Amino acid sequence: MLSDFAARRRARFMAAASVVLCAFPASAETLRARYALSLMGFPIGSAVASGVVEPQNYRVDISMRTTGLANLVNNAKGAATASGGLGAGGPSPASYANVTSNSDETRTVRMSLAGNAVRAIEVRPAPWDASSRVPVTESAKRNVVDPVSALIMSVPHGQELTGPAACNRTISVFDGVTRFDVELVYAGAQTAETRGYAGPVSVCTARYTPIAGHRPDSASTRYMAANSDMSVWLAPLADARVVVPIHIAIGTAAGMLVIDAAEFQIGQRRADSGR
Repeated sequence: MLSDFAARRRARFMAAASVVLCAFPASAETLRARYALSLMGFPIGSAVASGVVEPQNYRVDISMRTTGLANLVNNAKGAATASGGLGAGGPSPASYANVTSNSDETRTVRMSLAGNAVRAIEVRPAPWDASSRVPVTESAKRNVVDPVSALIMSVPHGQELTGPAACNRTISVFDGVTRFDVELVYAGAQTAETRGYAGPVSVCTARYTPIAGHRPDSASTRYMAANSDMSVWLAPLADARVVVPIHIAIGTAAGMLVIDAAEFQIGQRRADSGR
């Protein structure tokens, strides 16, 4: 048993440690990014992403809308949100919601997840061509993330945030209708400079593989599956040890689609502060 002196010394140490922990709670990183969308160099829309990445949790909100000439073809807009837990293996989403609308319809998707598996899902309206799509089995809805959570990629401790470990991965995504994989492979490093951020980024090539929920006769799906002209630049959030896209380029049949951060603000917030 401890002597009275040792017990008192230990009690004082524990009290001091408690004071220190309360005075300096774990920090959270915040992100606010504004992206410009262009096709063949012509502006076609914009997107805004904002989020908080805490030591064990995250929440990200995204909104998007077409602008300019794109509205003459299809006036589209959308908003999505996702939240969940964050561990060494990456995001484990708990909830996802997405509302998209264009000139023809508005679609709402809501999902709840646990352990990277879909627990409940609601899609309204259901795709009109559902009977022509590859069925989404229960196994296809396990070990997945939603499209918003897929943008947060953990980097293992001991690995560089702007090196191969930032890119080399396969992300299994389910958006409520389609299930697909995105494979990222490290291709080098670059320096990105935009409002709010100037620093190194990882350059990854990307490949798309449809798994389920798609139409096998879809020309656009076949094009994307064969597309080798896709890349993404990932910027680090150092405290959270995650990387997120700052630049995306996708070759399309109509030309190069570029999603580029015009503003990329990373900040810190006390994890115990109000939301």
